[in-house]
Amino acid sequence: MKKLAKYLKPYAAFLLAAVVLLFMQAICDLRLPDYMSDIVNVGIQQNGIQHASPDAISENGMTFMQTFMSEEEKSLVNSHYQRYDAKDIDSSGQTYAEKYPDLQEGSGVWVRQEASEEELDELDLAFGTAGWTFINTMQSLAESSGQESQAESDETDVTNVDFEELYAMQPMLNQLPASVLEDAREKALANDPSMLLQTGAALAGSFATELGMDLGTIQFNYISFVGIEMLLVALLGGVATILVSLLSARISAGIARDLRRDVFRKVESFSNTEFDRYSTASLITRSTNDVTQIQFLLMMGIRMLCYAPIMGIGGTVMALQKSTSMSWIIALTVVILIGLVAVIFAIARPKFQAIQKLIDKLNLVARENLSGLMVIRAFGTRVFETNRFDDVNRDLTRTHRFVNRVMTFMMPAMMLIMNCTSVLIVWVASHQIADSQMQVGDMMAFMQYAMQIIMSFLFISMMFIMVPRAAVSGDRIAEVLSTEPVIQDREEVKHLPENMQGTVEFRDVSFRYHGADEDALEHISFISKPGQTTAFIGATGSGKSTLVNLVPRFYDVTGGSVLVGGVDVRDLPQKELREAIGFVPQKGVLLSGTIDSNLRYGRQDATAQEIQEAAEIAQAMEFISDKPEGFDTEISQGGSNVSGGQKQRLSIARALAKKAPIYIFDDSFSALDFKTDAALRRALKGYTQNSTVLLVAQRVSTIMHADQILVLDEGRVVGKGTHKELVKTCPAYYEIASSQLSKEELE
Repeated sequence: MKKLAKYLKPYAAFLLAAVVLLFMQAICDLRLPDYMSDIVNVGIQQNGIQHASPDAISENGMTFMQTFMSEEEKSLVNSHYQRYDAKDIDSSGQTYAEKYPDLQEGSGVWVRQEASEEELDELDLAFGTAGWTFINTMQSLAESSGQESQAESDETDVTNVDFEELYAMQPMLNQLPASVLEDAREKALANDPSMLLQTGAALAGSFATELGMDLGTIQFNYISFVGIEMLLVALLGGVATILVSLLSARISAGIARDLRRDVFRKVESFSNTEFDRYSTASLITRSTNDVTQIQFLLMMGIRMLCYAPIMGIGGTVMALQKSTSMSWIIALTVVILIGLVAVIFAIARPKFQAIQKLIDKLNLVARENLSGLMVIRAFGTRVFETNRFDDVNRDLTRTHRFVNRVMTFMMPAMMLIMNCTSVLIVWVASHQIADSQMQVGDMMAFMQYAMQIIMSFLFISMMFIMVPRAAVSGDRIAEVLSTEPVIQDREEVKHLPENMQGTVEFRDVSFRYHGADEDALEHISFISKPGQTTAFIGATGSGKSTLVNLVPRFYDVTGGSVLVGGVDVRDLPQKELREAIGFVPQKGVLLSGTIDSNLRYGRQDATAQEIQEAAEIAQAMEFISDKPEGFDTEISQGGSNVSGGQKQRLSIARALAKKAPIYIFDDSFSALDFKTDAALRRALKGYTQNSTVLLVAQRVSTIMHADQILVLDEGRVVGKGTHKELVKTCPAYYEIASSQLSKEELE
């Protein structure tokens, strides 16, 4: 996979933008539970009162609250509150009597001034502590008078306060011993700060009610404002999600395109040695299925692999801000999740490696069956081939089922962990709420953060499942891309001379296939000049096709040298060398398109007259003219809609249309009848009178008029000369010829 990292470079800007958007999406998602917590804690429980320090408090209320404050807190409060009379006018042009309808005539109101966040936190804590000091003081007084039940209920309820009754108690409170207030203050400071602030906010709401403010309106405005803000954040997160999806699709599709392009170009540069190493089915799988695996991983990975850690870390930080006392729940959950993912990863990875090899094998069997369907039917082996395919298919299915079972177990396990975590959070948090150590909204937010953490691990676990398979695919693609063709152009190349004569010379040539124990060709030497036809004949496996494949450098010699136009073919650029050769392979291959496009394949600028001339010489006009569309007749894939003889003649015409100085016919007349063979050879002699012709054949009648014939036997030249000479001097040739020709024809 690391070898393919370079394909990300062109998309670095898109990738960076995706990461930025993922951070935006994660921040938005992490903010939503916090908004929900604020709506529950502040909007519902505190009636929309955000601070324990009141925005405004009556003069009697300020005196009452300062009774339970320390000297430092009194100084802090006095420095941030300004006293106004009822008739004074505020910045909006209203009198304070108009702003606070229940403000008594002639009395004053204390209004909080502008303050920083830190100063507001200090003020809130001061009022919250004073509120709980008041509650603890009232409980202490109630206990001393024997009213415990009331101490547990009425004195702790600060939402409906009778201020006239409280203010009437002011003289008594002023006479309380300092030790009573100190004890009450110590008990207040023992509470969780969140509970101090919640109680302070409840008292602030009561002070607002005392001044005639409508708590219902305050609550509605707060919930509406936070709700709208929450919707906007959710909308922003949704937009970020859509943009990330678009970018990830763009990046993954682009990289997949680049990989397919480079794999195709690399395969195009392969010599026959590399094709012997990689099967066609494997190369097709690597270009399609393996690239698709990489594309899918990138598309999902950009969204999950970056997003999941952000959510996991961010969710942990936000959850700890809500409650550090329940951090052990998250730690326990994370440990269990890591263990689960590790076990699944260890089980699934070897199977993913096996799957790709089984897909190769399945493609190989399917391709063999489809390409050899006629042979299978002719030999009546359909049942055998069906069983062979079924065996491979069952192996692949069995492996897929095993992996799917592992994946199927993962989701219920994750859901079980998620639900157990939720129950555990509710159970622990309910005790803390009962002990006034936590708020309901914080519990709900903590639960959502825990779910986000679990979901992030779920995403990571999904990536751990996808990464092994994609890693295998990446290695297979990288293996192809890193394969250097055995046959390459040299750094310092030579060029064919202008008006080059197509002389082909073999100088003591030997050749051995890669990994073979012995040479396929040994010490072969000959010269074939323009205007000459050099033919090769011999038993099957004698090396005829191997020999002619050395001329266009489909293989490189392992000994000696092959020269074209007096230049060693290894010193020539491959493109230049092959442009000088008209090659007809042993198996005629046509490409999808028309007859005309196939004949122009080697020379796009050929005129219609030249194409027709090549077809006439190849004896192909006979069947082309019979077709309604002539040269525009469609050729299906592989030329399956024409016969073997027609395919061979079109292949010959395609080579002739190049007007090359060298022609190689590798047993290209085998599918032709004797009449067509003879007519083609007669026409060919005049067309190639200035070209060098190398001809491989099995039929003596095809080569008996050649200028020189090389007889091969087990990779060695055992005879060289004309037909008449070889009949007299070469037993191997005489044996072949006598098996095909009559005694009169031999003479």
